[in-house]
Amino acid sequence: MRIKFPIRTILRWIHIVLAIPIYGYIYSPFDKIPLYAPPTRYIFFPAMLLTGFLMWKGHILWRLLAKRPVPTGAVANRRPAI
Repeated sequence: MRIKFPIRTILRWIHIVLAIPIYGYIYSPFDKIPLYAPPTRYIFFPAMLLTGFLMWKGHILWRLLAKRPVPTGAVANRRPAI
């Protein structure tokens, strides 16, 4: 039996897990911030932003990616409108 997870659920959990290091960056002692800064700025925050954007407007992206081009003969076989 295969369990199918919706993509939104997977994105939500990735988003939550990526937020944990950002909370550590914000609430860590001041002397440890330089250790957290590069991964937070260049990995965790952009990835969290991307997953949040995909949860918000992902349906538009999936719709655009799902569209297939119209076959070339389809226009010629179309009946004229009366």
